[in-house]
Amino acid sequence: MPLEDRPSTGDSQAEPRATVMVVDDEAAVRRVLVMRLQLAGYRVICAEDGEEALTLFHQEQPDLIVLDVMLPKLDGFAVCRRLRAESCVPIIFLSALDAIAERVSGLDLGADDYLPKPFSPKELEARIATILRRVGRGSAAAEPREVPSGSGVLRVGDLVVDTNRRQVTRDGERIGLTYTEFSLLELLFREPGRVVPRAEILEQLWGYPPRRAADLRVVDVYVARLRGKLEPDPRNPELILTVRGTGYASQRMAELTLAASS
Repeated sequence: MPLEDRPSTGDSQAEPRATVMVVDDEAAVRRVLVMRLQLAGYRVICAEDGEEALTLFHQEQPDLIVLDVMLPKLDGFAVCRRLRAESCVPIIFLSALDAIAERVSGLDLGADDYLPKPFSPKELEARIATILRRVGRGSAAAEPREVPSGSGVLRVGDLVVDTNRRQVTRDGERIGLTYTEFSLLELLFREPGRVVPRAEILEQLWGYPPRRAADLRVVDVYVARLRGKLEPDPRNPELILTVRGTGYASQRMAELTLAASS
């Protein structure tokens, strides 16, 4: 492994809070990201191919993974699929493939975000910071995570949503959700009195406004994934409803809307 790709030990006086693993077969990309992310306060480790990424993940247990799609030995989609079978670690895809179908494929596998190449390192840093804040990690020294005001247990039909433990159960059986899926569920069901626009969901959960139609597809993919895990019949959803031309609403919002129009 080249010197610049070795794990950063960080400053002995300040223990880094979060570890970011960069997986890319281009040495120039790795070098730039190592430099930028270390300056931002992260501990950075690198892998050059998919197989090395899986080995390093099990050795280091990073807090977030920046994962290129086009990799030797095992591509990024295959790596993501294997990681999602055992872990909810946040994953941001990087790819020269900017087609909507490619982006949707990556998100369908469980990635938290997707950034097309060429990309702005500053934008990637912002997205990393947003995701790590959401999961209670950051770049500075560790601090106790504050529990948001109003946290507790939400009951939605036969679902129990524990916002403190970030867990969802049905009839005592836990339903596995990623950090982003849970955050989306919590956002929709904490505000049952209104429709949540897709652009607002994108800004609150991903930290950036929509710049093109493909950006909003991120929200649609995650709603579809939530429905697949929570709805008895995802094609005829009862918990998360689509409000055409606007966004999404929870079951309770649908009940309020129907009552008002009757």
